[in-house]
Amino acid sequence: MSKSCPELLREAANLIEEALSRSPTAPAAPVTPAAQSQQIPAAQSRTPVQEWKLIKEPTQAAKVFKENLLREHATGKPLRMKMDVRDSEEDRERELLLLYKQQQEWACPLHCTLVGDVAIGEGVMRYFMTTIISKLQFGFSLDLGGMGRTLLFEGEPDHLVPAASEALIESNLFRVAGRMLGHTLLHDGPHVTGLSPAVIHVLFNGDPEMATVVTEDCPDLHIRSIIELLEHEDLTPEQKDTVSDLSMSWDLPAVTKTNRRWLHNKLLLHAVVGRTMRQIKQLRKGLKDVMVWPLLTSRPDVVPLLFPKMAEMQFTPQMLLEKITWPVEDSDDEDFDLDTTCRITGFLRMFIETASSGTLAQLLTFWVGWEMLPPELRVEISGGTLPTSSTCFETLKLPAHFKLYMDFEKALVAAIKNFRIASAWLVVIATAVGVA
Repeated sequence: MSKSCPELLREAANLIEEALSRSPTAPAAPVTPAAQSQQIPAAQSRTPVQEWKLIKEPTQAAKVFKENLLREHATGKPLRMKMDVRDSEEDRERELLLLYKQQQEWACPLHCTLVGDVAIGEGVMRYFMTTIISKLQFGFSLDLGGMGRTLLFEGEPDHLVPAASEALIESNLFRVAGRMLGHTLLHDGPHVTGLSPAVIHVLFNGDPEMATVVTEDCPDLHIRSIIELLEHEDLTPEQKDTVSDLSMSWDLPAVTKTNRRWLHNKLLLHAVVGRTMRQIKQLRKGLKDVMVWPLLTSRPDVVPLLFPKMAEMQFTPQMLLEKITWPVEDSDDEDFDLDTTCRITGFLRMFIETASSGTLAQLLTFWVGWEMLPPELRVEISGGTLPTSSTCFETLKLPAHFKLYMDFEKALVAAIKNFRIASAWLVVIATAVGVA
C-alpha cells in the first residue's frame, strides 16, 4: 500500500533525527529550566543600556549592542563547543547540528575545544565560526534531504534563497541555521554572503507582496524557464499548457493574453518567496533565539553587515596595512639586522599594495584563519625556509633569506594556495594516528 505525502515527509524528518543521533559523542546535556522558560522579550528587556540605538555608525552600534548582551550573560552557564578533528567530516557536522538544535542561552560565555589539534585561544573560536559559516554557505556533507550533499541555501551569487526541501523544513533545520547566523554575528565571526535581497526583505518583516524579485532569484532552472516564457508576447499552445500547469498547481489561474504580465510576477514571487516562507520564519526564530533580533530590527543599517553581498566583500591594501604591527628592533624574536627586517617587510608591503581583493582575502585567511580582519595583524621575521602563520596569534612569519621580491612573492603565493591543502592533510594525519 503506497504511503501518503505527509507520511513520507514525517519519515524523512525522522531519518534526519536518526542521522543526527548517530554521533558517538552526542551531548546529553539537559535543557535547563532557565533555558526552557526563556522568553525573548523578557531577556531583551534586561538590557539597561540602549545607547547603541543612537550611535550613527552601524558597525560601532552593533559592537556596543553585542558587548552589552555578552556582559549581561557573562555569569551564565558557559556554552561548550567541542570538536575532534580526527572524526569524519560527517561526525563533526553532526556535533555542530546537535549543539544548535538544543535550546540554549546563546549569549552566555562560549568555550571552544578542538581535540586532536594544538590550536588554542581565539584561534579555536575562529575555527568553529569559520566552519559554521562555511557549512551554511557551501553545504553539509551529511545527506539530510536525500539529495546527497545538503545545501540550506541555493541559487546564484547574490540571489541565494533557502532550499525548498520539505525534509529540511520538517526537521527545523532553518531555525538551526538562524541560530548559527546569530551566534557568529554575536562573536564577530564571518557571514553568509550573497542572499537574495527579496529574502532579506521578508526575513526582517517586510511585506512579501512588496519584495523586489528578479528572475535570477529563482534557483530552480526548470521553473525559471517556464516563468520566462511569459516574457514573450505570443505563446504556442504547448507553451501555454506548460505555463498553465505550473500556475494552476500553485492555485493561480491559467495564462491568458490579458494576465500574462501579472501572472509572470505572481509566479516569480511564489517561486522565490512563497515557497520559502516557512524557511524564512524558521530563520527569524533562530535569530530571535540568539537575542540579536532587537539590533537587526531597530537598526536596519546593520542588516547588510550580517548579510553582505558577495560583490561588497572587497578588501583593499589599506584595510590590511592599517592593522599591521610591524617588527621592532627590540623585539624578543630572533635577531635580524635592520636592513634584513626592512627588506622583508618592504616585500610584504609591496605584495599587499599590488594584490587584488581576492588575493588579499586569501592572504588574510592564511594569516588569521578566516576572511575577517582582527584588531591587529602581527608580522615576524623568522629563520625558516617558507612563509608560515600562527593563526591563533594572528601572526605571519616571513623568512629572512629572500633577496629578491620575485622570490618572496612566489614563495608567499605558494604558501597561501597550499594552506587549505595542508590543513586537510593535518586532519587526515590526525585521523590516521587516532585509528592507529
